[in-house]
Amino acid sequence: MARDTTVAVFRPDDERLDEAVELIESLGATPIPDAMLAVNSTGATPRTDADLVVLTSKTGVELAAAAGWEPGDATVAAIGESTADAMRATEYPVDIVPEEYTSTGLVDALTGDVDGKRVEVARSDHGSDVLTDGLEDAGAYVHETILYRLVRPDGAGESADLAAEGDLDAAAFTSSLTVAHFVEAAEERGIREAAIEGLNDAVVGVIGPPTRKTAEEYGIDVDVVPDTADFEELACDVVEAAAPTYHE
Repeated sequence: MARDTTVAVFRPDDERLDEAVELIESLGATPIPDAMLAVNSTGATPRTDADLVVLTSKTGVELAAAAGWEPGDATVAAIGESTADAMRATEYPVDIVPEEYTSTGLVDALTGDVDGKRVEVARSDHGSDVLTDGLEDAGAYVHETILYRLVRPDGAGESADLAAEGDLDAAAFTSSLTVAHFVEAAEERGIREAAIEGLNDAVVGVIGPPTRKTAEEYGIDVDVVPDTADFEELACDVVEAAAPTYHE
């Protein structure tokens, strides 16, 4: 039965981790919550003189709203539906959401509309250069504001121990940084090689191609990449791959 299938999830230790645990349990598997990200706000807010503001995460939206930022007359773009949902919840306008929920997808959606415009990109300190470089190549004047820094929480790494012991059946990585932090946690424990071997004996799912690339650079074999960069789809696909009878 899938109930004995252990699935590591690495979301920040807030409602997102709680929701991930609930989802994995609803799929009949056993979640291993191992927060690999903690959010440290910088206190900064997006600039107010931009023609277009790009928000790339639910966290960024919530921090901007909490600080009292308003978009004014700017066009506002979200990198994906979870960000767009957070914007709607704070009554920010949602003017642009790309079909592909990635930096490349957003650049493709904006190319042709940003030449000569001031574009504000407000995000974490680990944002991809693909977005800013792509917008600059499209003729935009790009400014980046770091709203928060992503760090590895103290004590993270239970999943690395389980992987090294062969007791982890699956893992769902939601960003390149969660992969890097997993490997760093294993390294600190002196079990890096064993943990990666354990992952390679398990089902590894990643949220999208950039995370897949990072995992493979660390020697981690990737089994699952959902069609849409969405955690629920990732979790469902990972559990299905690890325990194909979970829905019976």
